[in-house]
Amino acid sequence: MSIRTGSNRVLNPMAMQALDKFKVEAATELNINNEYKSGYWGNITSRECGSVGGQMVKKMIESYENQLAGQ
Repeated sequence: MSIRTGSNRVLNPMAMQALDKFKVEAATELNINNEYKSGYWGNITSRECGSVGGQMVKKMIESYENQLAGQ
């Protein structure tokens, strides 16, 4: 599980678990080094972490747009 500090705190523990699961899914899609599966991201480069975050945002936006289109 990741440690969250500063303004990036997740108030709902269920949301934190969902975001961590989402992060692992995004990393898997991008074929990032499998060391993240243990919960430790220290051996993952900043570039790879940024790619994972970007993929997460892209999928969140896509999901939101699909919800709007369905209404």
